[in-house]
Amino acid sequence: MSEATDRAPAFEPKSAVEVAAKVGLQAGVVGLVLSSIQNALGKHSHGAMGVLTRTGGTIGFFGASTSAMGGTFAFTETFVANQRQKYDAVNGAAGGCAAGFLAGVRSRSLPMALAGCALLGGAIGTFDYSGQLAGDMSATREERRLKFFKTPPKPLVEPASSD
Repeated sequence: MSEATDRAPAFEPKSAVEVAAKVGLQAGVVGLVLSSIQNALGKHSHGAMGVLTRTGGTIGFFGASTSAMGGTFAFTETFVANQRQKYDAVNGAAGGCAAGFLAGVRSRSLPMALAGCALLGGAIGTFDYSGQLAGDMSATREERRLKFFKTPPKPLVEPASSD
């Protein structure tokens, strides 16, 4: 076994529906916050209800499309990980493809859906493959330091000890 497989955490299946619901709810909350900010900064006579009546489209935009895309991504990524029983870049690429396809379908164009699948799936797959730009965090600081610096070559002839 290599060092990388020795340190790999054991796979733990997750509920795809639970993960997707959490991501969808978070995106809806982001839409509500942005709608509140728009309502607070604008001049109007609607009062606090303007969050829902005037700028409620923001909630719908972030709540419906982004929640749907985020939920689809989270569901697909978790579902693929559970089926394959491993965490890697393929899971993110599949989730990105599903979310990109959904964004393209929203524009009512199959070429846009396929392009969204390819672009978002490729981008997220590449991001996951690169280690989320943070690298392998399972290695200790000393292990990373030893891996970074070269070790001096061993001399061909051992020096004689003066004992």
